[in-house]
Amino acid sequence: MTDMHGKVYVMQKKVLQLLVDNTSGVLSRISGLFSRRGYNIDSITAGVTADPRFTRITIVTSGDDEILDQIEKQVAKLIDVRDIKELRPEESVYRELALIKVKTSAAQRQGVIAVADIFRANIIDVSPESLVIELTGDQDKIAAFISLLDGYEILELARTGIAGLGRGIENVTYL
Repeated sequence: MTDMHGKVYVMQKKVLQLLVDNTSGVLSRISGLFSRRGYNIDSITAGVTADPRFTRITIVTSGDDEILDQIEKQVAKLIDVRDIKELRPEESVYRELALIKVKTSAAQRQGVIAVADIFRANIIDVSPESLVIELTGDQDKIAAFISLLDGYEILELARTGIAGLGRGIENVTYL
């Protein structure tokens, strides 16, 4: 993408990990900042940490380098934010959970189960007309699995978004 002066902008994704105070409205304040500034949230996950005073939020956002730097600076200024880090792919572990309900006849069931087995997915519900499959992994693994279900009817799909942690103990934040 280029602007009217010919400057080239390369869109990319960034995964940010926030450690925030576990207070009511904190997620709303963070998402509100993105909304007000017109920033994009590709996915957002939040959960309380081992210390119940804090919540860990993982945000996947996209933009050019300038926008991504602005996002990080603006989020860091929020009063509830205690720590913010970029989770770089080579230094981090990312996972996402997907629940996929697939319509299956008795004749189709074994084919879907075989694909699930290859991806180490779990069949967590079986009914006469459908299967519910639980799959965890990175976004590419989940996308590949969904593409292999192309010949089947996906009735419902729920994805959690990325949760991530840095590798090792060098960047652990202690509050």
